[in-house]
Amino acid sequence: MRTTIDRGAPASGKTDSGRRGSHAMRWWVLVVLGTAQLMVTLDATVVNIALPAAQHDLGFSDGSRQWVITGYALAFGSLLLLGGRLGDLFGRRTTFVTGLVGFAGASVVGGAAGSFEVLVGARVAQGLFAALLAPAALSLLSVTFTQPSERPKAFGIFSALSGAGAAVGLLLGGMLTEWTSWRWVMYVNVVFAGVALLGALLLLAKPAVTERPRIDIPGTLTVSAALFAIVYGFAHIESTSWTDPVSLGSLAGGVVLLAVFVWLESWVTHPLLPLRLVLDRTRGGAFLAVFVLGMGMFSIFLFLTYYLEAGIGYSPIEAGLAFLPMVAGIVASSTTTPSLLLPRVGPKVVITAGFLVSASGMALLARLALDSTYVAHIMPGMILLGLGIGAVMTTAFQGATAGVHHEDTGVASALVNTSQQVGGSISTALLTTIASSATADYLSSHKPGALTVAQAGVEGYTATLAWGAGIFVVGAALAAILIPNRAPAPSEGEPVIAH
Repeated sequence: MRTTIDRGAPASGKTDSGRRGSHAMRWWVLVVLGTAQLMVTLDATVVNIALPAAQHDLGFSDGSRQWVITGYALAFGSLLLLGGRLGDLFGRRTTFVTGLVGFAGASVVGGAAGSFEVLVGARVAQGLFAALLAPAALSLLSVTFTQPSERPKAFGIFSALSGAGAAVGLLLGGMLTEWTSWRWVMYVNVVFAGVALLGALLLLAKPAVTERPRIDIPGTLTVSAALFAIVYGFAHIESTSWTDPVSLGSLAGGVVLLAVFVWLESWVTHPLLPLRLVLDRTRGGAFLAVFVLGMGMFSIFLFLTYYLEAGIGYSPIEAGLAFLPMVAGIVASSTTTPSLLLPRVGPKVVITAGFLVSASGMALLARLALDSTYVAHIMPGMILLGLGIGAVMTTAFQGATAGVHHEDTGVASALVNTSQQVGGSISTALLTTIASSATADYLSSHKPGALTVAQAGVEGYTATLAWGAGIFVVGAALAAILIPNRAPAPSEGEPVIAH
């Protein structure tokens, strides 16, 4: 068994002032990592709000519009494991800084885009650099905060930013689109990246690479192709159907390639993804929890936004403001669960209960109608969702990196993001089909009219929310069965702070 060592902590011979300085520096590192994470999670929703305005400005079709979203998802989802492993091999500071610079540059190109092709290319580049940035941020957090007194707090704050970022992105996207231009939803990333880059250059130590890195090329090519095929398959289903041969062929090919990847990783000397990372029950259960959370959360942000704007006539800014109670719930739960609940009841109970609380909030929202009011019918469900999501996310993030040697924290962190991305791709395709079917069923069984059309839309949105509640219940059952109820061990530390 490998002993857990906090290499980022000061040596025992340091003075008290030295300890306090190191302690303060670690929290400034968290500010840097949190800023970068917020930028990445904001980008998942901020562009969605601005998409109609960009479409009007650049003149592309409804059929082409999805590629602004899908291009990012394909690059991000398929390259995450490679991005995480590159951080382990070449240094997390290097990949973090590269990701920041590249993401900012791609955002500038996207904001200045004069054509649809340039905009999609910029989004693909954003996804590529996000695949470097996101795993590096979580792995830097994991190897920086290893002390039991600090680790839960740090992960709680980081998780709060991860969970709240998508909701805040809806509000920020609405404000920037309505008050300035859709182009500023891209340019705003430069501000976040600039702050994080300055902090990274000042605070993070340069990596000392003592041996030549080895990359598992067969595994990298296989898993990248597998994830690309899976994400593309589900994205293609959204615009076609579940019987479309291209979609089915892509999904089948992705599954076969994943099986080949697992076989390869069990034989190669330096695997891209050591199987021991997922075979551990704590980590494996945490990855699965993040996957289920990704499935449920996409139904919240996508279809609840549709309900607020198309169903009851909220403006983009009003829709963004409507999510603030959920943001408050995520922040409150993420920052208090690690210190108040997790040590007392254990991760199995926290994650199971968190999923059930989220399911209850989703079930309340699934009862919404055209005449529902915000305070009485929408806000209670939002608050419950936030409380549940925050508890699951902060506990799963800790569990996913529990007891990981510092040489593997990058790929373990990448698997967290991959689980969430693939879960979101699956649920978006599934729930889009469910919404369309529910809407069509209502229209076919009621007299034509404007009110019928409006109510049919609401029926579609609420059907997806009901399914989201079911997804969270399944997540609770899986957590109760799979996750052991013991405190997650910290990762092995690594010197990451510049002196």
